[in-house]
Amino acid sequence: MSAFADARTVPSGTTIETDIAIIGAGAAGITLALSLARKSLRVLLLESGGGAFDSKTQALYAGTQTGVPYLKLNASRMRFLGGSTNHWGGWCRPLDVSDFDARPWLAHSGWPFPRSEIEPYFPHAQAWVEAGPLVYDTGKAWFDTFGAPLKLGDGGVYTSFFQFSKMRGSVLPTNFGERYEADLKREPNLSLLLHANITNIALSNDAHSVDHLKVATLSGRSFTVKPKYTVLATGGIENARMLLASNDVMSAGIGNGNDLVGRYFADHAIPRDTATLVLFDGNLAPYYQNNQTDKAGTIFRATLAPTDGFKKAKGILDSLATIEGNAPLDDLGKAAIAATASSMNVDASNAKALSVGCGFELSPDPDRRFTLTNERDALGMPRLQLHMTLADSDYQSYRATLKELGRQLLESRIGMIRLDRATRDEWLSVMDWGNHHMGTTRMSGDPKTGVVDPNSQVFGVSNLYVAGSSVFPTYGASNPTMNLVALTLRLANHLKGLFT
Repeated sequence: MSAFADARTVPSGTTIETDIAIIGAGAAGITLALSLARKSLRVLLLESGGGAFDSKTQALYAGTQTGVPYLKLNASRMRFLGGSTNHWGGWCRPLDVSDFDARPWLAHSGWPFPRSEIEPYFPHAQAWVEAGPLVYDTGKAWFDTFGAPLKLGDGGVYTSFFQFSKMRGSVLPTNFGERYEADLKREPNLSLLLHANITNIALSNDAHSVDHLKVATLSGRSFTVKPKYTVLATGGIENARMLLASNDVMSAGIGNGNDLVGRYFADHAIPRDTATLVLFDGNLAPYYQNNQTDKAGTIFRATLAPTDGFKKAKGILDSLATIEGNAPLDDLGKAAIAATASSMNVDASNAKALSVGCGFELSPDPDRRFTLTNERDALGMPRLQLHMTLADSDYQSYRATLKELGRQLLESRIGMIRLDRATRDEWLSVMDWGNHHMGTTRMSGDPKTGVVDPNSQVFGVSNLYVAGSSVFPTYGASNPTMNLVALTLRLANHLKGLFT
């Protein structure tokens, strides 16, 4: 088989054998395929779409929803080569140390290993997403060139940084399909089948291993793949659908003996205009409001983040606040600034008001979940229904961080903050979402609380693994792509060890 082939040309009834089959050619699938093929393993990468967007393929994602309003399921991800890196924003930041901890005050929290387990993979993941040197919170050199950060009083909020993916010779971000297409074609041990849809992960009769994969095309062809190992890398929603729908041997679906597949879905809530931040002197380094590029070509932007200590002490979730455009002030706001500045004997004649946005973590909720419906897509696969939830405590947690930021601004005598959203309806009226699909095949050290083990192997199935952010048991506030690539590189090392 050639490096790139069209599954619509494979004769029906064909059987293809390979060492490792990877289902899905997004960030996780492409990273894993190239990492394994370079170790002389026969790798078959199977992608549902082609090299460009196609509405019929995209329509396979459609589903229904209940609960809190959320994005349309067929609009929040991309089903062609490169996956959702075809429309990501390039925002990168490692998860915090505390994101991996079991938090006594947060039910269902805790990864089965500390962040130190994947830290060695961060530099390599940073290179894969092309976000420049691994700088982030160590970027003191940026201050000399671009200006000092806000001088906040001591407390629980500090200035942190995002870095951004960029494509060679173009603008951000890196599209994995375009960026790594030539690399995929060069690897003699790697084959890529486009327009190849997996319709069933067929288990052995004892349900302890994958026997084969059933593949179908929208043009009507069908054939079989027999891999030694299979990795499911189709994203946080489709990973769950594939496991649930592969129910011919295990009626509840693969890995779903404890009814966990599809549960604990999460995205990052991104409310707009959550608060108005006022700086009395109007001075703000440019990296707070806009992306900046340093001499090395690293693109970065500041965010206001709660410290690990503050999150632990106050029992709050993670969040990353960003300062957006200028905000209008009504007469009450102007009077509040004048009165506050006067009481502090501070000159506020050049005061500037700015809007604050945010991305914040959701608490793990088993009732926020995907289930199969009776409706079928064009391949005969059952469609999904999402029940979306958002706990009041989740946005109240973010309000607590904003209040702490306001206290630090006043303590340092540089500014103040007004919280602009109080009720649930007010929060929902400005709510957007990150398109960051996490949690539906969560990782755990115990099959009673997770779908995959610490090596991303599906519990009870010896040769089936899951890659991507669907394995995140808790979510942090950092964007998932760079972190899931690091986790995928760790998985690649584990799989290599199985063939030595």
